Parts: sequence; C-alpha cells; structure tokens
Amino acid sequence: MATATSPLLSLSSLSASLPSPARAPASLSLRALAPQACLSTSYAAFPIGGFGASVSTGRWRRRGLEVVCAAEPPKTGRQPDSVKKRERQNDVHRIRNHARKAEMRTRMKKVFRALEKLRKKADAQPEEIIEIEKMISEAYKAIDKTVKVGAMHRNTGDHRKSRLARRKKAIEILRGWYVPNAEPAAAA
Repeated sequence: MATATSPLLSLSSLSASLPSPARAPASLSLRALAPQACLSTSYAAFPIGGFGASVSTGRWRRRGLEVVCAAEPPKTGRQPDSVKKRERQNDVHRIRNHARKAEMRTRMKKVFRALEKLRKKADAQPEEIIEIEKMISEAYKAIDKTVKVGAMHRNTGDHRKSRLARRKKAIEILRGWYVPNAEPAAAA
C-alpha cells in the first residue's frame, strides 16, 4: 500500500477539476501510483453532491495516472412498450398463480380436516373414506393444475400428493381398513 508521502492527487483537487456533481459521471476510477506502491482508489459521485472514496489493492504500475470515466446514457424516463407489456403480464400471472396456489392449499386443508375428523370419530365406517377419496381426487387435480402452469415445481406437487396419500393410509391402518394389494401369483 502507498504511504502518506506517495505522490497522490488529493480529493479536493480532483473534485475541482471535475464538472459539478449533478453532471458528474456515474462512476470515476482514479489510479495514481508511485513507482513502488500499488493503490487503486475509486471515486463515485453521490446525488447529494460530493465524492466518496474507497481504497482497494490494484495491480503494479511503473508510473503515471490513469483516470477512467464510465458514463451511463441519460435516462429519458420512458420505458419501451415491451417492458410495460411484460410488467402487465407479470401482474396478471402473479395474481392467477396466487389464486391457483390458494385453491390447492384450501383443498388440501379440507382433506386434512376430514381425515382428522374421521380419525377422532368413534364409530367410523369404511364407506366414509369414499367421500374423503373424492376430496383427495379434487386436491390432486388442483395440485396438478398448479404444477402444469408452472406456479409450483413438480417435485413439490409430488411431495404434497404423497403427503395426502400417507395421511389417508395412516387413517386406514389405524381403523383396520387397509388391505394391501395381493401380490401377483408367481409363475412356476
């Protein structure tokens, strides 16, 4: 790093040589290096007026001063029509995706509530699970729609469907209604 005795430009002499801060470029990089020092100083114009500095290590230079100005094109304040259209589309898609996700979550909650009610019911009958299976089917449909339009990742959809199926199977096992599929007869 350069010491205080290195031949560096002062911040005040730099700001005096630049145009007013309102018209100053967005960023200005100044490198003034002594033969044995390595110093890179970046000056950025602040909107209030004035300059800020930050020091970081740079590359070795023999001598000289390197000033780099990177000016951005002036902003007109007008966006292209394609940007406006994309913003409108994003708003519509966000609202639509939120509605799909909300419907999916509502259907899942209905299934979970019905399964919990069936679990707590003392005199539950095996036929009552048929209504819950219809609700699960509707929840699967909502999940599949949400995944299809891209509002949710397919793995997340599979995880949620698996969660519904596991809860239903747990109730069936608890009640003694679960009958595993008979394995196919092995050919002799």
